[in-house]
Amino acid sequence: MIAEVTRRLQAEAEQANERRVLTLAGDRDRAVDAAYDAIESAEIAGGDVSFVSTREGFRFEEHRPRNADELLGHTREAVVLDCHEQFVPNALGRAVGAVDGGGLLVLLTPALDDWPEIRDRFDDSLAVPPYGVDDVTGRFRRRLVSTLRTHPGIAVVALGDDAEGDVLERDGLTRSGTEARDESVDRPNASPDAPPDTMFSAVAYGACRTSGQSRALRAFEALAEPDSAVVVESDRGRGKSSAAGLAAGALALGGADVLVTAPAFRNAAEVFARARELIGSETDGNGGEVDLSGDGDDRELRTPAGGRVRFLPPAAAAAVAGEADAAMVDEAAALPVRLLEEFLDAPAVAFCTTVHGYEGAGRGFAVRFRERLLDSRFAVRDVRLDEPIRYARNDPVEAGASHALLLDARPAVDEAVADASAGEATYRALAPEDLLADETLLSEAFGLLVAAHYRTEPNDLARLLDAPNLTARALVAGGRVVAVALLAREGGLDAGTRERMYEGERVRGNMVPDLLTSQLRDEDAAGPRGLRTVRIATHHALRDAGFGSRLLDEVHAEFGGVVDYFSVSYGATPRLLRFWRRAGYRTVHLSTSRNDASGEHSAVMLRPVTETGRDLLDRHAVAFRDRERDGLSDAHRDVDSDVVRGALRACSAPVAVDLTETEWRSVVGAAVGLGMYDTAPGAFRDLALAALIEGTEETGVEDAGAPLGDREERLLVRKVLQAQPAQEVAADLGFVSTGTCMRALGDAYVPLVERYGTEFALRERERFTDD
Repeated sequence: MIAEVTRRLQAEAEQANERRVLTLAGDRDRAVDAAYDAIESAEIAGGDVSFVSTREGFRFEEHRPRNADELLGHTREAVVLDCHEQFVPNALGRAVGAVDGGGLLVLLTPALDDWPEIRDRFDDSLAVPPYGVDDVTGRFRRRLVSTLRTHPGIAVVALGDDAEGDVLERDGLTRSGTEARDESVDRPNASPDAPPDTMFSAVAYGACRTSGQSRALRAFEALAEPDSAVVVESDRGRGKSSAAGLAAGALALGGADVLVTAPAFRNAAEVFARARELIGSETDGNGGEVDLSGDGDDRELRTPAGGRVRFLPPAAAAAVAGEADAAMVDEAAALPVRLLEEFLDAPAVAFCTTVHGYEGAGRGFAVRFRERLLDSRFAVRDVRLDEPIRYARNDPVEAGASHALLLDARPAVDEAVADASAGEATYRALAPEDLLADETLLSEAFGLLVAAHYRTEPNDLARLLDAPNLTARALVAGGRVVAVALLAREGGLDAGTRERMYEGERVRGNMVPDLLTSQLRDEDAAGPRGLRTVRIATHHALRDAGFGSRLLDEVHAEFGGVVDYFSVSYGATPRLLRFWRRAGYRTVHLSTSRNDASGEHSAVMLRPVTETGRDLLDRHAVAFRDRERDGLSDAHRDVDSDVVRGALRACSAPVAVDLTETEWRSVVGAAVGLGMYDTAPGAFRDLALAALIEGTEETGVEDAGAPLGDREERLLVRKVLQAQPAQEVAADLGFVSTGTCMRALGDAYVPLVERYGTEFALRERERFTDD
């Protein structure tokens, strides 16, 4: 039966240029044998099959990836995904994406009725202390099983033993394969006609497989002129990287230096493959003979005209973007805004981004960066690609995967929330069972989380539905989700676990207690109970309208009686530091390295509720203050000065200014007399730290009693606390000379002498100010 079902599925898939799924549900060993039978009956060569499993020793071993991540960027006629020992939602999405039109995805699963109740290694990862694996639920799999049993294009075979035999639950046929088809519409293989009067060659346009790719290539021609920018957006599998590769090759053939970057070279592999093919076709007629030099993440193609297409990792590429003729950023949504902004130094630039999928969320790119691009000097051209390259437009497997994994989750449309107000919105819990029962509620809530963080993945959907330590809250207006917060319960750990954490054992799901215990050496930090805001998101049409603050107020009111403190960790920006400080959170840590996801230094902040929480904050605020006094001239020397200002301003530990008379003479002399900063740098540092921490009162009133302006505060950070060269500080802060900068530094200490000076200091000042 397996062979017959497979042949029929494959025949329909090939005729329709779509994909099909064969689900083999039952005993694992029996499922593996059935998968072999299916592949053989489909007459698919072993070299065109990938078998993804935690077990080894299968046939197709030479094509068995170590994990599903290795399928990204590859196309297979068949992928077999073993879901028994460890089912990871991300792996399902990657497996689906690797199957070509006309191909098969073979799923090996436990019996579908039993699967939601089976706990595996992925569930172990959701069981964060103090919870156990028995606390993990199977809601995500229950939803997936429903999709497998109802969505078109998915066959289900219940595997039996020799006595019972196999049972065909669904044949997976859509019957579309029996109907006449317009090949020009359903099979995007024929090259579209090239538009008239193009700069790139007919060969380049002939390599396009859809009209959308041709439109994108025409837009890329603008990169030959300075001050031009192109933004290409598409769902996964629409050929944006291929179009970018053709454009890069065409520009290089004209002698241009084209700089390409992406999160990793594998993300841009298609760009270089298509550029290489085009260059080969235009020169010696054989793209395979064009040399791709370099290795790792440093690759380069050269052309006879002296042009080149070269890859550099994002940070390295950003540093030299201004030296290239054009820069291309593939999977732009997966890069931090800080880096994206640096590419605006390039003469011409293109940003390609995935709207739905694993490389990033297009909405996040649009919200965070699009406004800055439009405000720049560039003339911006936008292109969106909708037609799939490798399979037909209405492929049911793509739709099924998008539904099961919520790859197409998005917030409510702008018009539906246009009249919402923060004060009138309804606060509600997003109970997992409610989310499971209401597809719109689930899609809108998860869509907001996707928009807020470009690396939200299907694994996060499983965590939302099944992880015992997570809970979600939302504001709803007019029946639509307008703001959502994902919250994690942390701490409350027993003494034995705390001791193991202190000795170096990592404890999943307790990010803030783990940091305070293992890195900051506080063995008691994991005892108090905390609630961490993992993510908080407001609908993009309602930003800065008070929804985030209202949602946090409701969370504080609901959980204030059951936790000792609230916490948050995020990529620090001046705006976010200000938001969380106004919400009553205080800084206890600033990471020494940049976060891989945000590109920023991560800030950790606490808001105490009980005396236990207050004690935790007090001791870590003091430790943070003392670390920064010296750390700002070391590990934090290059942190943005406004981030430093925001982090210090949100520190609740005051600074005791206790200078000797000799130190006060130096400070007063520099402020109003002939003294020099270099004679007592420690004294200047203590005063600067005190001024920046106490510039805003703990009540959260903005700039209450702050004696300095923004530039003066930045000057204190850059020159005094970070000890950067005066010449660099002067240039960066807009002073006409180093001398002017240092005189301004002395002037900045005048109000600090007034505010913190002892009687001796004030008498010393009068010696210079009396007429």
